[in-house]
Amino acid sequence: MGRKIADRRDDFGTRQAASTRTPDEVRADLDELIGLDSVKEQIDALSAKIRVQQQRSEHGLAAIDTSHHLVFTGNPGTGKTTVARLVAEMFGALDLLQVGHLVEVDRARLVGQYVGHTAFKTNRAIRRALDGVLFIDEAYALTPSGPKSLDFGAEAVETLIKRMEDQRGRLVVIVAGYPDLMEKFLESNPGLRSRFAREISFPDYANDELVAIIRQHATDADYAIEPDADPTLIDIFDRARRSPGFGNARHARTLFERATQRQALRLEQDLDGLGASGLDRDQLRTLTATDLREAATD
Repeated sequence: MGRKIADRRDDFGTRQAASTRTPDEVRADLDELIGLDSVKEQIDALSAKIRVQQQRSEHGLAAIDTSHHLVFTGNPGTGKTTVARLVAEMFGALDLLQVGHLVEVDRARLVGQYVGHTAFKTNRAIRRALDGVLFIDEAYALTPSGPKSLDFGAEAVETLIKRMEDQRGRLVVIVAGYPDLMEKFLESNPGLRSRFAREISFPDYANDELVAIIRQHATDADYAIEPDADPTLIDIFDRARRSPGFGNARHARTLFERATQRQALRLEQDLDGLGASGLDRDQLRTLTATDLREAATD
């Protein structure tokens, strides 16, 4: 299927232009993500359903009017935001949404400080997301524990529920967060869970996947991690996994960045004794197991 060209302006006058990529091109980007096999399967199922319903409509058959709103559950650094961006573009490429852009918000962007302010802020965020996807990260923060009368988060949820139904053809909402806390969020309002078509779980990355991720970060930045560093990396990730607040792919990215700092300190010492000859290309590119080990203790 081709891609319809469209654009619009959001609340602030920012032009939102539709991507010209095809569904297969967007799917190729999803394929390139390391791991996430179960997530990719569910995105494929969503895409297939949309395509088939469109074919049914073209043949004059009744189309099922289903919701496309989604729940993403998973720990930090498991790819939820990255996949949400690709889902938004996929829905645009499939002509389910006219533009297919992503608007990312959190509690602070939706909840006000006085009566009436929350509905205004939430509706403003929704208007920006029309013809695309509204992605609410840490959505459970909208329904914190404690006295409901002291918090306006419930008003944001009620506004959201109404607009999800009213703007069904122009808006997809994806809410994301920790699995246990998202379960409480979905139970916070009787009409909330039924608005979502599917709940997609993002598993933690295995150690070998994290090794692949940090090596990909290195390749993208024109570095190379020495081949025999894998046991060191696996040990680092295994230790980090047992610590509270483990960040999965975020931890891999942070480790890479710190390793480049360690490499720079090491090379600076070497540079002092090299004189005019300087460092060669391989020295400048290579991150050693020692660089990684020392970076993990920073």
